[in-house]
Amino acid sequence: MPLKLSIVTADRTVLERDDVSRLVVPGSDGQLTLLPSHAALMVSLGIGEMLAHTPEGIEPIAVHGGFLQIASDEVSVLADAAEHADDINEERADEARERAEARIGGRSEDVGEGQVDLLRAQLSIQRSLLRIKVRRRKHGSGAPSVRASTQGRPPNA
Repeated sequence: MPLKLSIVTADRTVLERDDVSRLVVPGSDGQLTLLPSHAALMVSLGIGEMLAHTPEGIEPIAVHGGFLQIASDEVSVLADAAEHADDINEERADEARERAEARIGGRSEDVGEGQVDLLRAQLSIQRSLLRIKVRRRKHGSGAPSVRASTQGRPPNA
């Protein structure tokens, strides 16, 4: 029996499917894979890529925090924010990444006296790179190009 998946935010329902054979989720403490007949579980989500494996292929979703509950093959995701790959504007995400990198480097006009909210800028980069990754996974244009200064680092590194 496949998993029934529902991903919702405060604004909308992002995805509802009843044919998910495997779900890979970005837990706040690491990546989890959920299969049918999984034990009941509730977990907080981090910022990352959620992959729903369906008969048609993989459905990538950008998830930005929230909670996931699984019970009796029903998965409910209450996300702070979530975006389907088709809803992501890659150009806009890349521009947001560039602005955040400029803030970190102190090159932005809106930075006064060298004061930078470093964590906020790092999270913005992380969210932007996630959006680009999800969009490219769905539409097959490869991995995002990332400067060495931010690649693979968590927001508090």
